[in-house]
Amino acid sequence: MDLQEFVGKFAEQFDETDASEFKADTEFRGLVDWSSMIALSIIAMVDDEYGVTIKGDDIRKSETIEDLFNIVKEYKS
Repeated sequence: MDLQEFVGKFAEQFDETDASEFKADTEFRGLVDWSSMIALSIIAMVDDEYGVTIKGDDIRKSETIEDLFNIVKEYKS
């Protein structure tokens, strides 16, 4: 599991935000088009791509994309 790949797949869930906005330390909930629908898309992407089921609570306690990546990595091991 690679952090940069995760950031790229995370960025693909957003329609309005330019891909250059996404870095490991991006505080994703502060992005203009962040919404509950995007959160659901992230949950589905993590399940499809990594075979890991995360919850809304996992997203709520993450501040950055890397925080969420580390949670997914932890579930995967």
